[in-house]
Amino acid sequence: MLYTPPPRDHKAPPVRINLLSDTQTRPTQTMREAMARADVGDEQSGDDPTVNLLCERVAELLGKEAAVFMPSGTMCNVAATLVHCRPGDEILAHESAHIIAREGGAHAALGGFQITPLKGPDGQFSPDAFRAALHPRTRYQPPQTLVSAEQTANIGGGTIWKKAALDEVTEIAKSAGLATHMDGARLLNACVATGIPAHDMAKGWDSAWIDFSKGLGAPIGGAIAGTAAFIDEVWRWKQRLGGSMRQAGICAAACVHALDHHVDRLAEDHANARALARGLSQIAGIEVQQPETNLVFFKPDGAGVPGNKMVAELRKRGVWLAMMDGRIRACTHLDVTAAMIEETVGHVREIVRSA
Repeated sequence: MLYTPPPRDHKAPPVRINLLSDTQTRPTQTMREAMARADVGDEQSGDDPTVNLLCERVAELLGKEAAVFMPSGTMCNVAATLVHCRPGDEILAHESAHIIAREGGAHAALGGFQITPLKGPDGQFSPDAFRAALHPRTRYQPPQTLVSAEQTANIGGGTIWKKAALDEVTEIAKSAGLATHMDGARLLNACVATGIPAHDMAKGWDSAWIDFSKGLGAPIGGAIAGTAAFIDEVWRWKQRLGGSMRQAGICAAACVHALDHHVDRLAEDHANARALARGLSQIAGIEVQQPETNLVFFKPDGAGVPGNKMVAELRKRGVWLAMMDGRIRACTHLDVTAAMIEETVGHVREIVRSA
């Protein structure tokens, strides 16, 4: 077997506070009702009115000509690189980017692309680092065809790319003949935190997408936007990859509901993340990265508790987190309340006290 899932701990109590990821959200009752009422058709033939509505909404939201509904964010990234690049081409991205570390090598396996990792703090490369990585176009080196930025930067701590940096990257890319792709899995978190509209944040980027199954709380899906010609080619890859669906309006209805009701409330997740960071910072020895959005990374080693042990001890108390990039990551979302944050801090304090 290539993959062995982690064994289930049948002695562990049920999860009461799920801080593992914002992908853990469950559809709200009103979202389920919207799904049940969805007007549907054959999405593959372009006849699903709810899918069509969602695509129109996303294209307008991101300031692009067209959009397409996809089963997952990974497929958004993969289809985008397959359209932008050709086998042997080089993509530039931060060394911790999702397309390098979290997509199973799909871009190399399916497209034959080389992804060059760029260094930089907080999950972001600087415009200068990008510029320095560019090389002359010769037959000795792979053609550099795409640069990708992740908004927000997950492993960087949910950090927000500054608009000025995004604009400078697109200007450098344009002058060098590269296409630009924004991995916008948590783009709307960045927009809510900064007050910058999504279409402004994505301006100048040839392709951009948003995820509905994270902070927006839908059970499935993402949508990628770009020019009409680009989306036509993305559709071709969606078909090839098995992503074309039938009565997908049932899923798209959840996403439309999320756009209507779950965007502004992302601010609550950010407030809960700040409260968690504040509480953890008050425990001697715990090193906390102050959150910009809904992700809180911390290390309890200085308090005498290794990260793996802290995660295991919290799980025994019904609190679920994960180790990521050598730190503990906690992710707030619509199923996490302020009371849960307070309880989690209390459990961490108890574990440190008993260490």
